[in-house]
Amino acid sequence: MWFNRRASVQLGDFEQLVLLGVLRLGDEAYGAAIRQEIHARSRRDVSINAVYTTLDRLERKGLVRSWTGAPTAHRGARRRKFYEVRPSGIAAIRHAYHTLRTLADGLERQLESR
Repeated sequence: MWFNRRASVQLGDFEQLVLLGVLRLGDEAYGAAIRQEIHARSRRDVSINAVYTTLDRLERKGLVRSWTGAPTAHRGARRRKFYEVRPSGIAAIRHAYHTLRTLADGLERQLESR
């Protein structure tokens, strides 16, 4: 066949942004912080619901894992749900990154602002 059946999980554009946000934030990766990171770096205004829906989908795919942190006084004793990228998520985002770089190779002049 012309495609590789054993390739990593295919990620959508927003799934890539969320995974990269989780990676960047490390131990501080929770919904609102991920949303802020995406906005700060991409200037893309996204809803918190879209972030949580995507995180749930990524967790079902086995690309991230979540856990609930300890309650904090400044949050009215509410707990935050934290996320981390699993090795399969790293492999998926690495595949997406390399695919984009391969497709863009040699197009630098055409992609620059005019």
